[in-house]
Amino acid sequence: MKRIVTSLILLIFGASLVHAQPNPLEHLYQLKDAKTRSISPENFTGEKGKGGMATLEEGNASRAARELGQGWKVNPYVELAPGETFTMAEVKDSGVINHIWMTPVGDYRLMILRFYWDGETEASVEVPVGDFFAAGWGLGKEPRITSLAVCVNPRSGFNSYWQMPFRKGFKITMENLSEKKASLYYQIDYSLENVSKKTPYFHAQFRRVNPLPFKEDYTIVDGIKGRGNYVGTYLAHGANSPGWWGEGEIKFFMDGDGKFPTICGTGEEDYFNGSYGYNDRKVDGKDVYEDFSSPYTGFYHVAHEGEQRRFGQYRWHITDPVRFESDLRITIQSLGWQKGGRYLPLEDDLASVAYWYQLEPHNPFPALPAKDKLVITD
Repeated sequence: MKRIVTSLILLIFGASLVHAQPNPLEHLYQLKDAKTRSISPENFTGEKGKGGMATLEEGNASRAARELGQGWKVNPYVELAPGETFTMAEVKDSGVINHIWMTPVGDYRLMILRFYWDGETEASVEVPVGDFFAAGWGLGKEPRITSLAVCVNPRSGFNSYWQMPFRKGFKITMENLSEKKASLYYQIDYSLENVSKKTPYFHAQFRRVNPLPFKEDYTIVDGIKGRGNYVGTYLAHGANSPGWWGEGEIKFFMDGDGKFPTICGTGEEDYFNGSYGYNDRKVDGKDVYEDFSSPYTGFYHVAHEGEQRRFGQYRWHITDPVRFESDLRITIQSLGWQKGGRYLPLEDDLASVAYWYQLEPHNPFPALPAKDKLVITD
């Protein structure tokens, strides 16, 4: 009898836990006081009833649409002249960006994406376009990523599902630092709705060092001041020397930490939720790895004929955000092995994007590297 009662209690308790779990699809049928809007080259303002109005005289695809006319994919993309900064979207209202899709054509490292919230003059997002979408190794080198926050679909369908609230408006720009013309297909989907004053804003910052000085830690982000949640890391790792490259520990210094951090990982591939060198092995004398893409973590190897071996890794802290109250700094070591079972500090090519939410104001970002320090060379 006691066993039956215990079983019933466990059954009822388990059922209550299942019932308590939120259904991620519930919002699809729940009505909400919000209005859906979308900005693209076919509707630069996102205004209601203003899409697809480009004429043959003003559309970039007017030649292809010359026999069909207005309303038939007349202006699906924009062109950016060398040195031009183009305003992709500017909205003065309250709401949330829910999804961004784009296909850029150009040098990804020289196409700089910037986001400004509520009229601010210092960008809260400043990242080369490929790296923002965890695809930092250039046009034609895009991975396949299937995650909750970012998807990269064949061939260069870049998608962001990071939720980005704004209270007074937003502006998104793309700067073409290249000496060649670039083009951009894009769509920004957002909702107009009330946003609480206590809601933090989305931020993303890029850094790169090549080569990393001997025995120096690489800084993923520093100078974050305020309260917020750290939600993701993308790391483009170029191994400049032979051998395994992923032993370095990641460290989170938060809320007044001094010499030692509160969070210290056990290794680079461990932080990105892999193990044993991503199944690194030799096949016909070449390094082979096992790529993976999951909702929260992923790794890929980029084919390259030069001496440098190239990798991309992402980790989204969606279920485990790193919460900080006053400040945050994150570093990672570049570390391999040498003879005798000893660690070997490496001088690798490291480029990263840090993603976080915080209450404004934010500290100004450090200047992006110079053009010759941004580009990827063979």
